[in-house]
Parts: sequence; C-alpha cells; structure tokens
Amino acid sequence: MLSQSPHRRLNPLTGEWVLVSPHRTTRPWQGQQETAAPAAPSYDPSCYLCPGNARAGGILNPPYTSTYVFDNDFAALRAEDPSEPAHESALLHAVPERGICRVVCFSPDHSLTLSRMPPDAVLRVVETWTEQFVELSHTPFISSVQIFENRGGMMGASNPHPHCQIWASESLPNELGKEDRRQRDYFAGKNSCLLCDYLDLETQIRARLVFETDHFLALVPFWAVWPFETLILSRRHIASIDQLTAAERLSLAATLRRLTAIYDRVFDAPFPYTMGFHQRPTTGQQAPHWHFHAHFYPPLLRSATVRKFMVGFELLGSPQRDITPESAADCLRTLAREIP
Repeated sequence: MLSQSPHRRLNPLTGEWVLVSPHRTTRPWQGQQETAAPAAPSYDPSCYLCPGNARAGGILNPPYTSTYVFDNDFAALRAEDPSEPAHESALLHAVPERGICRVVCFSPDHSLTLSRMPPDAVLRVVETWTEQFVELSHTPFISSVQIFENRGGMMGASNPHPHCQIWASESLPNELGKEDRRQRDYFAGKNSCLLCDYLDLETQIRARLVFETDHFLALVPFWAVWPFETLILSRRHIASIDQLTAAERLSLAATLRRLTAIYDRVFDAPFPYTMGFHQRPTTGQQAPHWHFHAHFYPPLLRSATVRKFMVGFELLGSPQRDITPESAADCLRTLAREIP
C-alpha cells in the first residue's frame, strides 16, 4: 500500500509530516532544467579560497597544504556584545544574537570534492571538524555548533572550491531545537534513545539501508523529504563528534567519501547537496538523549539538470515527495555495490 497510494509519514525527529505521492513519478516535466557545472581546474587564480590568493575582503590565504580554517569574512553572526537592546512585545519580538562563523577549506586542490579526495585527506577534514567543535563548544556564550556543507551552485554554494562552513550561535537554531525537544521527550518517556531505537529497526528491515560499516549506517530515512535524502547514524550512542574514537573518525571519513561517490553515480555527474551534522547543544548540560548524526539533502530529482522544487503546497502546507524512500534507497544501494 505505501508503495502505491498517497500517504503521510511522520518525522519523529521534528514532529512534522511529509506527503508521499508514489503515483506521480510518471508525470511529464517541462519546467526548469539546470546547467551542469563544468569541470574545475586544480588551481583557479580567480578563486577566493585557493592557496595564496586574495579573498574577497583582501586578506591573502596562506599557501596551505591540508585543511585551512578562517573566520568568515562576511559572517552572518558576530562575537561582539550587541549594541542594540532586545525588542520584546507580544507581536514584535526581536533579541540580539551573537555567534562565530568560520570557513573550512577541505583541500588546496580546487577541483576536488569529498567523493574524490584521498582517504587520509577526508580523515583530516573530520579531525578538523572535531577540533573546531571542541574549541567553539568551550566558548562561554555558544549554545550550538552547526557544521554544514553546501555543494554546488544549485545549493547556493558561492564558491566551487571544496569547503564547508561552521556557524556557532548563541541560541539553538530551529531545526536543532526541534530535534532536541523530540529526542528529550522520547528519552523521558521510554528511557531509551530515539535514534538508537530507529537504527535497530532499520537494521532489521533493511529496505532503506544504503550501506553499513562497523561504526556507521547510511540510509534513506523513512520520513525523507528530498528525493535522494540520506541520514548517517553512528552505531554507538554518542552525542557529538568529539566523542568519536580514532577508529570511528576513520570510519566516518570513509562513510562520507563513499556516500558522496555514490551520489555522483546517480546521474553520472557531480551531485549537489546540503550536508550537516546534528549533535548535542553546547550549553554544558547533560544530553543523554542526543544521538550524533548527519543529514544529506540533495535536490536532484530526475536527472543531473532537473531538481526538486519546494514550492506551492510544500511552502503553504507540508513537504511532498514522489519517489518513495524505499525506491530511492534501492537505487543508492545498487550503486553502493560498485563502490568499495
């Protein structure tokens, strides 16, 4: 029934519903098609992020040879105490927000992506994320450290050089706040972890599993919104990236490298996505309910140039998808057999 008829699925991490309409996969498409990005050179003299080049603000990048981290020149948040007071009323409510925004260049090679980087280079990225999380989480006013990557112009990446961003904020962002509340409530009601229990279910059912390692699972979540959305779950119950062992960091690097390589095989083209880690708030409170995981939200739907749009009913009502999570997982799982 769920593979043929319209139905709704609940996302237990957010409490929100997604409409699934499997019968719409045959509808014709005469809408917008994106232009595939050309291959990038190893070094681009006009790139703001390549080693030795000047960034948009005029600062010169060092001749870095591995990962490179710097404070975002056009940060969305600032660490200084706010100059404006809060504006609070029943209907007009605004409060100051502090934070720290950084950029992490994955590699000096302008042409590389996570899927094509050597394993030791991806491991260094994971280690850099860990170092940044530890440092920022110890900043007194920081409550959340959001590590995320926008890959491809389709996902709003302003520069094709392999990089990600880290936004550490004073308050919990909306999505993290939802997941914090839902996981906390589940733990309080059942005395167990929501994502541990979900992981156990998926390893038994296996219909949405893409691949697994000794330390991580890559799967299409039951409640996925985006056509080829995936979730990376740590097998061990940990709350944040700094709790990974050396073996788990190596496994996470391999998992990220393999999953992004699978994505690039779906339409035989570089696969755009937004990827980000969700982990415990950094408020200093105990978080036994939190389970470390990563979300991949790729927009491609039918080809390398046809994307999924969140418009109309999705903006005014609730998200909707055509292909089922199970069929998307089957596609990705088949491709996973080709990539060790």
